[in-house]
Amino acid sequence: MNNNGSMLGRDVSCLRGVGEARKKALSKMGIETVGDLLACYPRGYQNRGDTSTLLEIKEKLIDGERGPFSAILTISSEPKVNMIRRGMVLMKVRAFDETGSVEITWFNQQYLKDQIHTGDTFRFFGRFTAERSKLQLNSPIMEKYQEGVTLPDIVPVYPLTSGLNQKFMASITAEALRLCGRELLEYMPTCALEELRLPTYAYTVYNIHRPTTLSVLESAKRRLVFDELYLLFLSMALGKTAIKKKNAKKLESANISEFLSALPFKMTGAQLRSVNEIIGNMSGETLMNRILTGDVGSGKTAVAEAAAYAAVKNGYRVALMVPTEILALQHYESFSTLFDKLGIRCACLTGSTKKRERELILSGLTGDRNRIDIVIGTHALLTEGVEICDLGLAIIDEQHRFGVNQRAALFEKAKNVHSLVMSATPIPRTLTLAAYGSIDVSRIDELPSGRQKIDTFIVNESFRDRLNGFIIKQAEEGHQTYVVCPAVEESAETADIENAANIELFGVDITLDNSVPLKAATAHADYLADTLSDLNVAFVHGKMKSAEKERVMNEFSEGNVDVLVSTTVIEVGVNVPNATLMIVENAERFGLSQLHQLRGRVGRGDAKSYFVLVSDSKNPEAVSRLRAVKSTTDGFEIAEYDLQMRGPGDFFGESGTIRQHGQMSLRLAATCRDTALIERASYYANKTLADDPHLTKESNRKINDKLAALEKMSEHTLN
Repeated sequence: MNNNGSMLGRDVSCLRGVGEARKKALSKMGIETVGDLLACYPRGYQNRGDTSTLLEIKEKLIDGERGPFSAILTISSEPKVNMIRRGMVLMKVRAFDETGSVEITWFNQQYLKDQIHTGDTFRFFGRFTAERSKLQLNSPIMEKYQEGVTLPDIVPVYPLTSGLNQKFMASITAEALRLCGRELLEYMPTCALEELRLPTYAYTVYNIHRPTTLSVLESAKRRLVFDELYLLFLSMALGKTAIKKKNAKKLESANISEFLSALPFKMTGAQLRSVNEIIGNMSGETLMNRILTGDVGSGKTAVAEAAAYAAVKNGYRVALMVPTEILALQHYESFSTLFDKLGIRCACLTGSTKKRERELILSGLTGDRNRIDIVIGTHALLTEGVEICDLGLAIIDEQHRFGVNQRAALFEKAKNVHSLVMSATPIPRTLTLAAYGSIDVSRIDELPSGRQKIDTFIVNESFRDRLNGFIIKQAEEGHQTYVVCPAVEESAETADIENAANIELFGVDITLDNSVPLKAATAHADYLADTLSDLNVAFVHGKMKSAEKERVMNEFSEGNVDVLVSTTVIEVGVNVPNATLMIVENAERFGLSQLHQLRGRVGRGDAKSYFVLVSDSKNPEAVSRLRAVKSTTDGFEIAEYDLQMRGPGDFFGESGTIRQHGQMSLRLAATCRDTALIERASYYANKTLADDPHLTKESNRKINDKLAALEKMSEHTLN
């Protein structure tokens, strides 16, 4: 037992059945203590109590549902066991209800033979299939169905690692609940629980692990979602408070008229507003920590250039870090073309920078001889030996492509450095309001005049030949095509029913339609290379080595590749004005904001551009979401719709926009679509800090403990 006598703090090995091997396996999941175990929520549930007749199951299969399903069936024949080959034993039995019959098959489970007899009734849970209208059921979970015996309706399905199974996880979790029930003390403000009608913490933890009904489960999940959001907003606000304590590198002059005159275009009102917000921040008494968000093509780079100009004119250097070498070179070309005219020197530092050139750049970043004012680079900026004297402004573009440690490393290159993060993921206004007071957000919500309109189409597989013809037509006109697939390779679906769930706690995309075959990039690239044999088809994905990926991207950028097949690795950063067509396969598998960012990869030149969503999904919500992308090109409108449909995970999660160094990621709240709950969580977080700005009061000690625990869990998840 630990020093304060808490059972929650005890090592998980105190639970029955947890020896050295299982302790090590649990540790891989971030579970070290009994408290960690109770914070490891089920990833989903098997709703075995929601039974269907065989006729209803057949109709669901016809409609494209895949289950798993639950049914109460009576055995109509004795089991037949056959060895079909060495090491493979097949056992079959028939079962029925009042609407039909089904053949049930088990592989290598002949020990069940003595448990199954004609006339016995069981509740079966598993994946049904229909072959020539005949139902089949393979390797289901079965429970004896008897009058007066209550079977659990909702069974938790836990995340696992090698060496653990569901039965073991359920067993040790039940023991932990039994031992720790009295230690699950409330820490949330009573006024919040009463206003939002949220259950107590003890009730919540018990019922997230052992729900008896769907309404009880929903109530427990809502409480945990609120807790995560509340703690996240506290964490963000505390982080900003800490930043405000630091002395800013105040700008003495905010005059950028020379810069504006040098631009080859006139800034939009939204760009000028963002510039004023940024320079106003940098001229104040506190350190700037701001996100600049807007659609692809909205002019974020020009705003960042204005901020860089202001910093340089006040005697500071500027660093801009980007995720790829291609993007670094593109930014360098843009910056140097503009700043050369203004007498401001720029340099580009990447992993492939030659040694002599690198030495000159490093010298120019530390002294005034051959002074370099603005350095643009990849993670090479973070390598040993790179020092930037008088760094006043650090800019990160497409920040979600960097890990939290990489982002922090740049900001730590100098003390009291202003930071500006650029993101092409528009933040919904709802989340901007919720995060108000936690992080500064500049929004570019209008596109420059003359931006090419992109025609968006939704088609199904029957258009395949016409799509291929359209690709050829674009190539004949001297243009290029992107083809984006949701997966790198094909993967076989697991038949492991023990780990299957038909209620997803973490909210797998609600529109995900598993009845539609997944288009894998490797296979589709081979198909296009064969079908479009006169065209040069290339393939790129996130798992490739960086050098190879950069090579393929460069080939495409230089016009040597007609068709680039990829995963969403091209979602950000690539500027190929000659690309006029993008085709997204299995479009129902992507988030709306993701699709909108992909659309921004075309329409960057003078030629007419097209965005084609390919989907055979019949899911009404999936169809509605794709129509939303077709109906508007307003990224903020799409972001709001995405928030309502999928929750804030894309914006607050590790891959999202608002997540900053040292803050927790979301688990349950990533799928919250209740914007009112998000706003109330922000309200109560601000209310708590207004009363106790540094959470030093004894009444807030448990909140501090929760913040520490969740941040620890986030660090484990990121690693």
